Amino acid sequence: MAIYLIGRHRWSSDDEGLAAALAEAHSERLRPRCLCLVVGVEMYVARLGESYIVKRMPGTGSHHAPDCPSYEPPPEASGLGQVLGSAILEDPTTGETALKLGFSMSKLGGRSKLPEPGSPSADSVVSDGSKLSLRALLHYLWDQAGLTRWEPGFAGKRSWGTVRKHLLQAAEHKIARGESLRSRLYIPEVFTVEQRDQLNARRLGHWRHAVAAPGRPQQLMLLIGEVKEIVPARYGYRAVIKHVPDQAFALDEALYRRLGRRFEAELTLWGATDGVRMLTIATFAVNETGIPTIAELSLMAVTLQWLPVDNLFEMQLVDRLVTERRSFIKGLRYNVSPSTVVATAALIDTGDRPTMLFVSSLAEAARWGTDRESREQPLAATWCGIT
Repeated sequence: MAIYLIGRHRWSSDDEGLAAALAEAHSERLRPRCLCLVVGVEMYVARLGESYIVKRMPGTGSHHAPDCPSYEPPPEASGLGQVLGSAILEDPTTGETALKLGFSMSKLGGRSKLPEPGSPSADSVVSDGSKLSLRALLHYLWDQAGLTRWEPGFAGKRSWGTVRKHLLQAAEHKIARGESLRSRLYIPEVFTVEQRDQLNARRLGHWRHAVAAPGRPQQLMLLIGEVKEIVPARYGYRAVIKHVPDQAFALDEALYRRLGRRFEAELTLWGATDGVRMLTIATFAVNETGIPTIAELSLMAVTLQWLPVDNLFEMQLVDRLVTERRSFIKGLRYNVSPSTVVATAALIDTGDRPTMLFVSSLAEAARWGTDRESREQPLAATWCGIT
């Protein structure tokens, strides 16, 4: 439970009067302080629809106590450090976050594609961090939605409906290419046969942004969904997304052929392990016949608890932490390459300092720790599982 100091009054996160206090603080531009530490950590109030929430000041997540809901590992422990402040620009005065995207949100024609290696939108090469790849955008939303955080009490409560709800909330007040990211984002609702017609009507209404119109570039939508299968169709290829059983997404042959090479590690893990789900983030257009066609895509493997994993070693570690009822935050790579050392997870149930967990070579993890021991007060202890 979080405790905030707003003006001269203390409020806990479950106090009935907190909502009114936050609305007043927002109108008066007051900065609450989180009292997870004696000195307090400055935060700000952002509007979310008709309600208000307390948010971290940019770059201050690691200043909170490890057991505080506002804690996040230091940016340099993951790929977030590379893009924060350059591709991700948060403005506490407005509560809006500007995102610089390294992929197109419109289509002039031509074939669908995967990002070329070395391009700003590439998903598996080092970039300068000035723009978000598709994978980096998915990682950012996953982080912002709190889906990288795990506590024992979450067991059995994280369904697709919950994942969708938090992702949509995370997309609020995010601006990309001058417009709301939320307006371009399609995340399938939980499908039920009884609601089939209503679900289809809402889906088609949302897709109107991506319908082709004569004389202008076709606008693209963003899809985030769980992949059921990607297979040959009667003509071309198709991706079937769970909770959208009535409408597959078309792929052209070039995109399909490159999937196996580009995402070999993710697809191999998905195919070999029952405890893995496959998520996709993709841009797509809707052609004149109403068929959605994917332009670019990226894949992300997650556990049954929706925690992202890069390989079998990470999966084994994450599953062990869940089984042992540990509290932790899963680290994500964003734009950085597999050769760059990032923390696999941060244990947040180890007292005053979190413990960073690395599934890497011992030398690489030791180098990460040594580089940061120059701090007057190191932010974390480290542990390394050798691969």
